[in-house]
Amino acid sequence: MSGGVGPVEPGEGTRAWEAEEAPETGAPRGRTGLFHGCHGFHGCDGRRRRAVLGALVAALLLTVGALLWAAWPQERQQAAPQPPFPSQVVEVEYLGPLPVPPGTRPRTFALEVLLRVEAGPPVTATRLAQPYAGIFLTSAPRTPFRTTAGSARKIVITMHVTDCENVPTDAGLPFLDVTLRNARAIQDHSFILGSSYAQDLSQALQVACSNESGNHQNA
Repeated sequence: MSGGVGPVEPGEGTRAWEAEEAPETGAPRGRTGLFHGCHGFHGCDGRRRRAVLGALVAALLLTVGALLWAAWPQERQQAAPQPPFPSQVVEVEYLGPLPVPPGTRPRTFALEVLLRVEAGPPVTATRLAQPYAGIFLTSAPRTPFRTTAGSARKIVITMHVTDCENVPTDAGLPFLDVTLRNARAIQDHSFILGSSYAQDLSQALQVACSNESGNHQNA
């Protein structure tokens, strides 16, 4: 024969390898092995891109949150406690009676108290009053006056009886009404000043109104 040997034609019964009959090598067999978990090469790329994008977004959010945290230090601190209500830090103590100046109109008497602020912001007393309709009250210093924490202020309370029929003959449990204001609130508070205040007030009212019937007769 001349001209060389041509390509060998496949003999009868020869066929291509089926996927299940492929020889075992280091690589996965068939399409399922080659693209495990993906629908083609581009499907895997899409999942990777989404995963990377999600990670970047999460990192960006964490970074922005950290920057806001650092730029707003008050948010990291515990909220400052509210100042106390004024009635919680103010004490009023009765000191005793005082003589009134010469020339003062009749049925007038004076008592002295001490107002003390224990703590917190300054407290302003905006009003002093008493519960009896027949008594007119003034104070020195006049309201409003301000007292700082850790200090005390003496207050002279002058009372003038305007109508003896509307005052008690025996002030058993008198109190002093004080309106207090600080940075937290404004409050009306009644201070009970004790038995000495009650006795001195009752005695002053009895003296002021002792000649009431005679005054009516001479009117």
